[in-house]
Amino acid sequence: MNKSSKTSVIIVSFNTREILRACLERLFACTADLNLEVIVVDNHSRDASADMVAKDFPAVKLIHSGVNLGFAAANNVGFKAASGDFILLLNPDALLEAGSVHKALAHMAANPGIGMGGGRLLDKEGRAQPSARLYPSLLNEVLVISGLASRFPKSKFFGRFDRTWDDSGQPVRVDWVPGAFALIRKTALDAVGTFDERFFLYYEEVDLCLRFQKAGWAIWYWPDVVIRHWGGESSKTVEHVEFSSTGSQLTLWRMRSALLYYRKHHGSLATSLVALLEAGWHQLRALRARLQGNRRKHHESSRVVTLMRRAWDETHCGSISPQRPW
Repeated sequence: MNKSSKTSVIIVSFNTREILRACLERLFACTADLNLEVIVVDNHSRDASADMVAKDFPAVKLIHSGVNLGFAAANNVGFKAASGDFILLLNPDALLEAGSVHKALAHMAANPGIGMGGGRLLDKEGRAQPSARLYPSLLNEVLVISGLASRFPKSKFFGRFDRTWDDSGQPVRVDWVPGAFALIRKTALDAVGTFDERFFLYYEEVDLCLRFQKAGWAIWYWPDVVIRHWGGESSKTVEHVEFSSTGSQLTLWRMRSALLYYRKHHGSLATSLVALLEAGWHQLRALRARLQGNRRKHHESSRVVTLMRRAWDETHCGSISPQRPW
């Protein structure tokens, strides 16, 4: 890697003051010898995150947003301010392991055809998180919703979506990598354009990776680049929104973005089938739970059906994005 090359790190912050502090401390500790500019876009936090950054990290370029723009639009603000040859997207709840940025930059330098690359995400306990994934499809939706993907993670077929079968530890070209840690070549971004701001949260990086690949840029996963990712810290601060039963994913927002993605890339029929698949599965699950007298599961699945109908209506069958902020 050319030592004169500059890397712009963009961190979108929303009510994550203390974990953001840890993220920035770790970032500066791990990259002291790199030519770096760090940009924090504060998405109208109410926990004094921006004040903390201004006071404790004066070298950071701090951008205040007067409204919560969402992940895609806030990063686009950061892109406009970035002057680096490479751009690193880093979540505030992502803590770098030593050497992670150096290794990622070395991988980029070794293959000029890479438009975007990501590393191995681990949770607080060191367990692997999905880090290298296939594009969403009807087949992949069936495998995930049915539970077959989680039941047979080592199967190359059933574990295909999150590549849970691959424990080789080798770098590999993939469909997409999560935006929690994503290194982007600036020339590639200039060629394909920035995030589609219709995606307030979720699917924005999937869409961008697809556009990269259509333009001839490769997406790579580097398992030697390790990041500790808490996951969902910003989402947990959002009020009055339904969460998934499995963690911190905002169900309604995820559904809206899924419908927008399928409509954009696969058309109205595929969008309808995806909505019917998830709603239909949970209708059957709710019926079964009711017959078994399991009130919790009945309520949970019934709620998912209601949210899908709402997402369908609010996006006009995946054709428009609701007004921001969601």
